[in-house]
Order: sequence, then structure tokens, then C-alpha cells
Amino acid sequence: MLFRIFLFLVLPALPALAAGAPPAACLPTPDGGNPCPVALHRPAAAPLSAMAQVGRSLFHDPALSGSGRQSCASCHDPAHHYAPAGPAAVALGGTDLTRDGLRAVPTLTYLETRPNFSIGPDDAETETATTPSATAIGPHGAKTAQNNAASAVNMVPQGGLFWDGRADTLQQQANGPLFNPDEMASSRAIVLARLKHGPYAPMLRRLGGPAVASSDNLLLAEALFAIARYQIEDPAFHPYASPYDDWLEGRRRMTPAQHRGYLLFNDPAKGNCAACHPDRPKPDGTPPLLTDHQFEALGVPRNRTLSANRNPAFYDLGLCGPVRTDMATRADMCGLFVTPTLRNTATRHAFFHNGIYHTLNEVLDFYVLRDVAPERIYPKDANGQILRQDDLPPTYRTNLDITDAPFDRHPGDAPALTPRERQDIIAFLRMLTDRPTH
Repeated sequence: MLFRIFLFLVLPALPALAAGAPPAACLPTPDGGNPCPVALHRPAAAPLSAMAQVGRSLFHDPALSGSGRQSCASCHDPAHHYAPAGPAAVALGGTDLTRDGLRAVPTLTYLETRPNFSIGPDDAETETATTPSATAIGPHGAKTAQNNAASAVNMVPQGGLFWDGRADTLQQQANGPLFNPDEMASSRAIVLARLKHGPYAPMLRRLGGPAVASSDNLLLAEALFAIARYQIEDPAFHPYASPYDDWLEGRRRMTPAQHRGYLLFNDPAKGNCAACHPDRPKPDGTPPLLTDHQFEALGVPRNRTLSANRNPAFYDLGLCGPVRTDMATRADMCGLFVTPTLRNTATRHAFFHNGIYHTLNEVLDFYVLRDVAPERIYPKDANGQILRQDDLPPTYRTNLDITDAPFDRHPGDAPALTPRERQDIIAFLRMLTDRPTH
């Protein structure tokens, strides 16, 4: 990503711990304490720059939209960790606010260190990879919370913004919804008129310099840059202020349920959640982001409430389209969507790319029952046949994750997690909710 925060508070060095599961010596004590407290290096906080202040005004300005009633903050509500406030699977937009979007609205938090999109080795420690290549990603070794050698050699897509990673900068990300006819539905003329005559116009011209007066393209680019600066500079977008962060620093104890859930979250034979959602700080003290930034094909059920899905021939295939177009011929990428951060996940109301689920109970049920009891996950046709993976054409179902636990089971097997254990994991997930910062 072009813009990142590299300045961190100067704090004592962190012990070198793996980004996956914690070592045995650092598991919670019987009373829920942390035997290996760390000093987290949070992004440095400072007053917003003048450009970021302009970005804040732009972020909250509904007059930039085609309807005149929808701002960035309408779907990315600051009071809900910059995610939607309501329970809808997707947001309503368009010039009359009646058109539903294609995908669930993601949070805008914790994007400041998101790497650019690339395809390369599965390395949760460095988050580096090669540029996109024509090499098929193919089958991969099982990935566990220990991030073992079998998974480290996997070639995986990773990084980028949106569910399909198609943007590499926050400017590109802001540009997408602004002009999407199903979202803010604005036009170039509406946006430029507002940028030239809105309350922030004088400061935007002053900061952009003389050239913005003669170049509409530069004026728009400066506005998008301002929104990006606001997201980067305001600590509310990346506060690292959850009870789990307190626990990592030794300032809080886990409850018995949170303790059990934490162990299950990291157990490669049970939840195995930390395989894709690493929960350990990095060796430099950077707090965990609870995502490896990679992409997976999970086969969630089709959301038939979405307008696009009323056409039985339509499929949202993630990395290979329809929104992203540069990988339309990459069959090995079809059905893959990004792994989101689990920070603040307990406050979300729509889960997965199509918003099919609305509670963490449903999400955990999907993970542990998808393969062992598909009749509880997928609908049936008129003949009573289970429509497994009904939102992914059969030709792409080889892309589904059937290797990593808990997806390594078969119909009739015992679920990886009991109902009680699922509740314990949810108790731990609630520890990831940030305290209000304002």
C-alpha cells in the first residue's frame, strides 16, 4: 500500500513469538492471566493534519453522493467501528437509495498496513509476496494455527482492498463506492462541483496548490488523497483498544469461557481459527490484525435475497469476477474472497461476502457443519437433494478449502467443535471489540 504508518511508539522490545499459535509457556494461566505480557507498538497518535481534516469532512459529506443523502460514513459508521449500523446483508444505495449492493460492506478499520495484492508464498510473518503471476495456486498443504512447513510453501493470493483485493490504495478504495451506481451513485460532475464549492473547497485548493485550479483530475485525486489521510491518521480507524489487547499487555484476565475459547481458537484440531486469523503480536511488537490477508473459497450458501442472485445464471466469483476483471480467466481464483479481520467481529450484523449470516452462532455453525452435516447448512431442491455449495458453479468447486481444519471432515463425522465449544470461541471473539475512542 502506498500509504502506511511506519511510526510507532518507542517501547521495550517484544519477545520473539510466532504469529500463529502461542507457545505452551505463554498459554493463559489457570486464572486467565497472561504469563508472557508484551508491550504493543501502536501507531503513533498526533493531531490530524490539515489534509486529514479535509478528508474527515469529505468522509461525512452526503452531498458528494448522487442522492445527496449518503456519505462514506452512512455505510461505514464510526459508532460501529466503521462498518454498517443496520442488520441488512448489503447496503442500499443508488440515486434513490433503493438499489442493493452486490456484497456486504466491510469495515474500514485496520487497513493501514494492508499489503498490496499479490500471489506468493504463505508467510504470515512478513506479509510479502511476488507480483501476480500466471502460475496456478493449485492444491496446498494443510494450514494450521502453527503455520507449519507444509503451509509455508503454499502459493496464495493475498492483500489488496475490497472483498476481491482489486484496490491497493485507500484512494482507489474510496473512488469505487463513490461512483458505483448501486452505492453512492455519484457522477464526476456532482463530485467536482462539490469539491469546488463545498465548505472544504478553500482548504483543499490551498493544500493542493495552484495546479488544482486548472486540473479537475488533480482536484479529484487530492480529495481522494485527503480521505486516505483521514483513515491513516485518525486512531479511531486502528485503535488496538480491545480487552484482548489489554490481556496481551498483562492488564486483564480472561474469564473461564474466554480462556477456553482462546485455546480452541488456537487448537489446530478444533477451531484452528488462528491459522487464518493470527492472534499473536509480531516480533516488533505490532499488534495482531487477526487476519493473514489471504483469500479462501469457503462455499457459503447463496444469499437469495440479493437482487443479483435472483438470476440463477449469475455468480459472484470473487477474485475472478464480476467486479474484478483482470483475473477473469483464472479458474483457480474463482470463488475466493479475502479473509477479514476478526477485530470487532462481535459487533457486525452481516458476515461473509454476501452477508448470508447475521450472527456469530450461524458463522460457527457453518464452519463446523458445512461438511459433516450439509443438510443443516444448504437448501434442498424440489426432490429433496441438498444443494451443496449452491453459490459456486461445479467447475470451480475444486477451489474449496477441504484441507484445513475444520473443513477436513466428511458427512457423518463428528463436528470439530461441540455447541458449548462454539460458544466459548464466541466468548473469546467478544474480547476483540474495541472500546470507544471518542
